[in-house]
Amino acid sequence: MDLITALTIFVLALFVGFEVITKVPPILHTPLMSGANAISGITLIGAIIAAGSQMTILTTVLGFIAVVFATLNVVGGFMVTHRMLNMFRRKKD
Repeated sequence: MDLITALTIFVLALFVGFEVITKVPPILHTPLMSGANAISGITLIGAIIAAGSQMTILTTVLGFIAVVFATLNVVGGFMVTHRMLNMFRRKKD
């Protein structure tokens, strides 16, 4: 029963996430990316906790994979934000 509940929540989260992301206009995507970095940071902390709990080999491996993906997400978000902010700087002569 728990597996069915977890899968249902996962599928609903995928659907809602897809619908929300596709409804964001392109002009708002980059500013929202910088706000999403805070959420990704929280995800990274949760992934570190999951990887460090070492309950089973599966949870450790999945936690490590989550750490890698969350780290890539945070770094990529900061790179996009940095690039966006460079667009607003004055050009040097």
